Amino acid sequence: MGWILLGIVVALIAWAVMIYNRLVALKNQFKNAFAQIDVQLKRRYDLIPNLVETAKGYMKYERETLEAVISARNSAQAAIAKVAADPANADAMKALTGAEGALQSVLGKFFALAEAYPELKANQNMLQLQEELTSTENKVAFARQAYNDSVMEYNTRIESFPDNVFAGMFAFRAAELYQVESAEEKAPVKVSF
Repeated sequence: MGWILLGIVVALIAWAVMIYNRLVALKNQFKNAFAQIDVQLKRRYDLIPNLVETAKGYMKYERETLEAVISARNSAQAAIAKVAADPANADAMKALTGAEGALQSVLGKFFALAEAYPELKANQNMLQLQEELTSTENKVAFARQAYNDSVMEYNTRIESFPDNVFAGMFAFRAAELYQVESAEEKAPVKVSF
């Protein structure tokens, strides 16, 4: 009788360890998925000053727009640093979403203004930067989808029985999806001339 009881206790402990390890693996998976977004957004943030510098010579009278682009980029960069430190932080994720929306908006205005400068539209450096930005935007979209898939799997697991019992015991908290909230944010940055 004692061996059977010991066997049951050992089986229950092994089962609990499996659940805990699975939750840890899923948490690490969504953190890694966010790291992929982080890489692509940083790449985009690095491209923006180059775009502004290229456009400066042509868009002399658009200083306010150029400064707004850099300011929005800096805000988005600060927001992503907070999320990268803790991708499960819902407030940081919402701040990043807002900062990204503002950046998308100001980039849209920037490219709309750039349309009025034929010399800028023909500049090879500007064309190359636009192509890189478009490519990066596509990579960001794929990375966001992978992140949201990972978060959905993780959140489903921590909300499902019996995993939710262990998630509560070990303070696994739900992660925030990277959702685009406004219609302006949902529209891709238009970089074609």
